[in-house]
Amino acid sequence: MIQKILLQRPALRGAAVILATAIQAAEAPAGWQSPNSVVASPDRTRAFLGAATANAVLVVDVAARNVDRKLPLPASPQALCLSPDGSRLLVAAGGSNGMVCVLDTDSGELLQHFHTGHTPTDLVCFDDGVRVAVPNRFDANVAVWDLATGRELLRVPVPREPISIALAPDQKTLFVAHHLPEGKASANRVAANVTIVDLEAGRIAGTLLLPNGSTTLRQIRLSPDGKLAAVVHTLARYQLPTTQLERGWMNTSAVTLIDVAARQIINSVLLDEVDYGAANPWGIAWTADSRRLLITHAGTHELSVIEVPDLLDRLAKLPATRPEGVTPQYISASATQADVPNDLAFLVGYRERIRLSGNGPRAVAMFGETAVVADYFSDTLELVDLTRSPRRPESFLLGPIPVRTPERWGEQLFNDATICFQQWQSCASCHSEDARIDGLNWDLMNDGLGNPKNSKSLVLSHQTPPAMSLGVRDDARAAVRAGIRHILFAVRPAEEAEALDVWLAGLRPIPSPHLIDGDPSPSATRGREIFQDELVGCAGCHPGPRFTDGLAYDVGTAGEFDREVKEFDTPTLVEIWRTAPYLHDGSAATLREVLVDRNLTDAHGRVSDLAPTELADLIEYLNSL
Repeated sequence: MIQKILLQRPALRGAAVILATAIQAAEAPAGWQSPNSVVASPDRTRAFLGAATANAVLVVDVAARNVDRKLPLPASPQALCLSPDGSRLLVAAGGSNGMVCVLDTDSGELLQHFHTGHTPTDLVCFDDGVRVAVPNRFDANVAVWDLATGRELLRVPVPREPISIALAPDQKTLFVAHHLPEGKASANRVAANVTIVDLEAGRIAGTLLLPNGSTTLRQIRLSPDGKLAAVVHTLARYQLPTTQLERGWMNTSAVTLIDVAARQIINSVLLDEVDYGAANPWGIAWTADSRRLLITHAGTHELSVIEVPDLLDRLAKLPATRPEGVTPQYISASATQADVPNDLAFLVGYRERIRLSGNGPRAVAMFGETAVVADYFSDTLELVDLTRSPRRPESFLLGPIPVRTPERWGEQLFNDATICFQQWQSCASCHSEDARIDGLNWDLMNDGLGNPKNSKSLVLSHQTPPAMSLGVRDDARAAVRAGIRHILFAVRPAEEAEALDVWLAGLRPIPSPHLIDGDPSPSATRGREIFQDELVGCAGCHPGPRFTDGLAYDVGTAGEFDREVKEFDTPTLVEIWRTAPYLHDGSAATLREVLVDRNLTDAHGRVSDLAPTELADLIEYLNSL
């Protein structure tokens, strides 16, 4: 109880940590829980939490403010949902050998589990609990399974990285949010989208195009009345030089509203304010009457509560185009529908922004009129009573807090936008939460303006100096410190950069979806021989195990925006299967484009003499790394 009171008051959070450390010494906790998902029991007395780093589900007595049980899982949970009758809890869990686990909500018994694909990230149970739909993020498909038999019924290929799904009331239409853009970063429009899947026909039925710059999509959720869908994402201003952060110059945060019946986007509304960013929107919940939309901000540790009818009314009153002869009202930033995604003040009067006491809120669920928020990095659960004024969160710990390691702190800092000027972005805004990519080109100031470069994965960055495509930073340590100063526009304690170094240096690649039971396919095995062939020349610049020699070369990939410099750093090929688009300027959407279309003189590997089957084998090997 003392911990709960302390955590309600931000000024006393340090005391809460001291107390938790004392409890830890007496009770010897197993480690961090890292809650990343939450659902309410049908009677609203219990909360089921996915504990990502504990490989477990926590059962929380909401009234008593304590964890009743800890249910072990075979792998790390990614998402939870209840069967329609509330008798079973379904868990999407695991990575390359991802699975769906089915637990009895009363006994906690693991009733069944079946493997569905590479990194299932969401799930929805439907057809009276008979079927479950699951997006397999790195297999780029959506699968539907029969729960009674554990048999796969349907598998629909979809675009890159499906990360969240929502089922329409007809139970035939699935809305799929994709985490990253697909295609070239040098195109005029670069954005992740929402795919519509027809489950009866087993095919894609349409695509909803989000605004240019939309990336790192997170949850998509339908309102209880089934009329609206909301998806949260970053809305990057990647076409501007990164000279400032004020007024959302680099990254803004948005929610896009979708008319479910019409299968049309209503509009995308910014969640930031004029001088105060709301970085890294993540989790979504609706109140039972569909009148309020709740959104967690994992980067700024906040909860937004949006009055939906009022917002929709204002959106409906905006004309598609400004009528002729009508003088613009310059006191309003949005004169037409097209202005809304650029209007940092559009939500004024329609949204309450609630500061939370925990760190990294990634999930939210409604318990009647109370919002329950799970904080990933602080291992806290926060309750916000929407009937009270002011709405102040009540927080409690999910258990004794372990000693925070530099790795854990570094990951927390990487995802924390409060260390950034005006909270506009975190490191995760351009590299996602796991330090990979956003699929965009950025015109950074470190190598002069006017020559945009593609965001790079930070896996192995500390082991493969130099950093940046032109090698303008001697190593990743220098790049981390330059990023804090020139991307976050902040001056921070030296210990924070050191913690970031520790976490980034410890990142490990995940297995490729192109592997078969962890091993290269026969095609990839043949491709390895081609890769190592001295006449082809790939291994000369990309020797294993890090697949780079750390040198810069002119391989004929300079583009229209590059200046006199034609030599670019040789990147590692590790995890190349997930880091498209390719080349320093993101101008190649596929590995085939890298090897063929952008390699007409064989300066980037002598592949022109390869037979089509040999080229396919080489690409398959690269995709297996």
